[in-house]
Amino acid sequence: MAERNPETHVIDFRAAEQLLAARDPRGAVKLLDSVIAEHPENTAARLLRARAFFAAAQLRPAQLEFELVLEREPDNAFAHFALARTLQRSGQDAQATRHFRLAAALDPRPEYVRAAGFGTED
Repeated sequence: MAERNPETHVIDFRAAEQLLAARDPRGAVKLLDSVIAEHPENTAARLLRARAFFAAAQLRPAQLEFELVLEREPDNAFAHFALARTLQRSGQDAQATRHFRLAAALDPRPEYVRAAGFGTED
């Protein structure tokens, strides 16, 4: 096996982004596993892996990764939104609502506000 180094991990991360965009989330996860094994503190890699797990319908691993990202970055609106979608898909609606609302409070993007149910009480 070729020697792994920081440049190789950057290449793997970028390739994983491309695989996810090409609708190959399992391939993305496989590449990100080695990056995260070497750099477990890398929040960007964990967030990308969480998105790949979600896209592959691996909801429990996605939930765990999004939660880990939020432990490190509690003000990450996207991570709250993505965790909420994961929880919602898992049938955990009460927890999902909480994270939809946190996402909307942190970043009032229209999709976050809509998902949180803000402004729909007319």
